[in-house]
Amino acid sequence: MNIEELKRNCELNRFCFDYVETVEECRELVGQLIHEGDVVSHGGSVTLSECGIIDLLRSRKDITYLDRENCEDVQKLYRECFSADVYLTSSNAITQKGELYNVDGTGNRVAAMIFGPKKVIVIVGINKIVENIEDAVKRVEEIAAVKNNIRLHKNNPCVQVGHCVHCNSPIKICREYTVISSSYTPQRIHIICVNKELGY
Repeated sequence: MNIEELKRNCELNRFCFDYVETVEECRELVGQLIHEGDVVSHGGSVTLSECGIIDLLRSRKDITYLDRENCEDVQKLYRECFSADVYLTSSNAITQKGELYNVDGTGNRVAAMIFGPKKVIVIVGINKIVENIEDAVKRVEEIAAVKNNIRLHKNNPCVQVGHCVHCNSPIKICREYTVISSSYTPQRIHIICVNKELGY
């Protein structure tokens, strides 16, 4: 893992990149990136919860927070996220070349990362850093897929065997596979890497 190389490659890919030592620093930086009057939402993410980002958003009375956990029509909220000023999420993996690799179940998270919100803040722990896309795929299939299925109470085959088996289960959560190799709009995607193992 080479943070300086990762930062350099992310910036070549037209991303912003910050490296912080603690979740407290991460939370402070996120607070600075969200401005009064902003419409803000996020994807489902253990990392955001572990960093206290959800609590931060709920405490901000100067923003419009689209709260996915407290809404009557989640599909409507997913669509409203495309017009948000700021969208927060994590990534399943980030390569040393600065590529973001993600696997989604409904596609709302990766869709918003790719297009819509004015700014996307991606928070990753050091455990998400991999050498290349092949390692990113391996990480998802052997770690993230299983843990996320358990978290979401989805009794898919990977839960039984401990790794992805490329199932066709009707309740599978691995459906959309994306690689974001660079940003069309410079600095629209802001990556914050935290020197801590976070999420899956």
